[in-house]
Amino acid sequence: QVQLVESGGGLVQPGGSLTLSCAASGSFLNIFVMGWYRQAPGKQREMVATISRGGAANYADSVKGRFTISRDNARSTVYLQMNSLKPEDTAVYYCKITIVSFDYWGQGTQVIVSS
Repeated sequence: QVQLVESGGGLVQPGGSLTLSCAASGSFLNIFVMGWYRQAPGKQREMVATISRGGAANYADSVKGRFTISRDNARSTVYLQMNSLKPEDTAVYYCKITIVSFDYWGQGTQVIVSS
């Protein structure tokens, strides 16, 4: 059984920064891909950033240059550093990990960007 615990969401002013964390626990050997997704009210869930076990990162165009994804394989943790936040970044952010061919999702953490 795999569990994901997310933290770091909250309320921030436009232009501010937040760092999200997602720690995985349970019985597994290697996590292939780790990533962050988000879902704004009335919109579909979308990919924000993903990172391979080797560190290759992929970003949505809307966050390139502002967000940075990283991972600590020893701690089975993925991070999302979010800078220069905009109101349109407001959403519930979910982490997802892939182990072999199975996907596991976190419970989500709310990010609100508002003045």
